[in-house]
Amino acid sequence: VQLMESGETSVQTGGSLRLSCVASGYTSSRQCMGWFRQAPGKEREGVASINGNGFTTYADSVKGRFTISKDNAKQTLFLQMNSLRPEDTAMYYCAARSDYYCLTFIPTNYPYWGQGTQVTVSS
Repeated sequence: VQLMESGETSVQTGGSLRLSCVASGYTSSRQCMGWFRQAPGKEREGVASINGNGFTTYADSVKGRFTISKDNAKQTLFLQMNSLRPEDTAMYYCAARSDYYCLTFIPTNYPYWGQGTQVTVSS
């Protein structure tokens, strides 16, 4: 399984960015995928997840601003980030489970990870 993130990496406060994650060697259409982030000196935290049936979950800090979605035909996961704040600055990672349900934002529950992409929001 390989996950490859891509997308714009820098924006000013209040701006928008869109991240993409292409999955290979993995059937994303019916399985859980998610986005995590890690800022310097902080633990990796869950941002958003999407179940095999399309049910989505968001961290409180991003609700109403971020949207997770999947294009099953293209095996691609997206994270649309709006109204970005400096505190959203972090390395963002795409992650996947071989299960239908995501259950939690615990990183150890996700065996597959992308290499990460840096997102910087300047004030």
